[in-house]
Formats: sequence, structure tokens, C-alpha cells
Amino acid sequence: MKIERMMLALLASAMFLSCSSNDEATQEESSNNNSSTVPAIYSKIYGASSITSDGTYVYIKTTGTPDHKSVYYSTSNSLYENFSGTTFGGFTFSKNPNSISTKNYTFKIPINPVMASNHAATPLGPIGISLNGVPFFNQYAGPNQPLSGEIVSFDQYWGHPAPGGDYHYHVEPKYLTTVKASKSALLGFLLDGFPVYGPEENGSAVANASLDAYHGHTSVTADYPAGIYHYHITNTDPYINGNGFYGTAGTVSN
Repeated sequence: MKIERMMLALLASAMFLSCSSNDEATQEESSNNNSSTVPAIYSKIYGASSITSDGTYVYIKTTGTPDHKSVYYSTSNSLYENFSGTTFGGFTFSKNPNSISTKNYTFKIPINPVMASNHAATPLGPIGISLNGVPFFNQYAGPNQPLSGEIVSFDQYWGHPAPGGDYHYHVEPKYLTTVKASKSALLGFLLDGFPVYGPEENGSAVANASLDAYHGHTSVTADYPAGIYHYHITNTDPYINGNGFYGTAGTVSN
């Protein structure tokens, strides 16, 4: 009888271990099935501190600080560089009183962007993210205020900080188009998930007249051989975006 009880105990133990192992395997398989990969195109955002996805949105975290030199960095920062020349549009540079500060942005961008039925206006503040993690801002210095008064404060790479220290680009991110990439390259994404390209396409400058009301068009690109709607940065107003988002925008928090 003792031998039979021992055999039954061993059998029960083996069955418990087997079930536990199977449960763990099932949980691991379930976890793997529920995990979502980030589309490869987002690996081009080299300035992000992390990029994750839930299958519907991609979440991009960044400090928003440029990886290039700027007169707006503290003089103790290795990226500080004095500047007193001409800036965007040939204006003589006039420094604004702000300084670059580190932020904690999280951009929530739809993975599969689609045209919106109602095109929302872009807000003041971040409307997208560039490859180096610096936000894109729209074509206004304030509510319906043109950039004409702010252009003089763009630094040597055509960006500047807001009063809160948020460094950003309203116009062509010159460091990306002349140092890191090219004038025809992918430069980032707006919050609606549609990509932003530089001021040239197929070897020629892109004219505002060739773009729609939202400052984009649909065509094949090097990154999207099947074609996609995309924005183009140009050297005249509205620069990055026109009358609002072409698609339905995600969100950004700081």
C-alpha cells in the first residue's frame, strides 16, 4: 500500500509540473502574439529615446533637444556655437531671449494613417516630430500671426526655442537637409502619421503650387514604393503644413 501511495504521489507531482509548464508556455505564447512591432520606417527617427507600439499607435519619446550646434544652448554646453550671420530668408540674425531646455515629449502617432473626413487645424506647439527628435511647429508665431517677425531669430540650423525652452522647427530643418540627410529625404512625421519630406523631389524643387491645401500630395517615395500621401517642406509660407492635418492626428504630451 505504501508503494502504491508513493507511486500516486509521484504521478500527481509529474502532472502538476507538466500543467505548470504548459500554462507558462501558453502565457508566453499569448504574450508574444499580443506584442506589436514598430514599423521599420520609424527606426529613422534617430533622436528618439524610445519607440514602442500597441499595434494601433506608435509612441515616440524624445527630449526635443537638437543634436546640432546652436547659439541657444548654454555656453557651457558642448553644442553651443555663437552665431551672428544671416539666417532663413537671408535675414540678419537677432537672438531671442529664450534658451534650449530638455523636455519629455511622447508623440502618439497612428501606424496606419488615413485621410480625415474633417481636416483639423494644426495647433500652436508640436504638430510632428523630425528625425532628430525635435518637434515641428506650424506656420504661425501665435494665433494667426505670421512668422515674419520670428524668422530673424532662427539659428544657424533654422530652429529656435519658445519661451518655455521648447526648441523647434517652423521651416526646413537645415541640419537634416544639409548634414544628416538631403533635401529630398524623409525628415519626419506629422501627428496624423503621414511623412514629411524635404523641399526637393526627383531632383527638382517642390513648388507650393504643386501641393494641395494641406501642403502635400500622393506619390511614390524612396521609403514608400507603393506610394503614400506626404507633406513637403518648402521655402515659402506655409513651409511645412497648410490648412490643417490631412489625416486624423494623434496626440503629444510633455
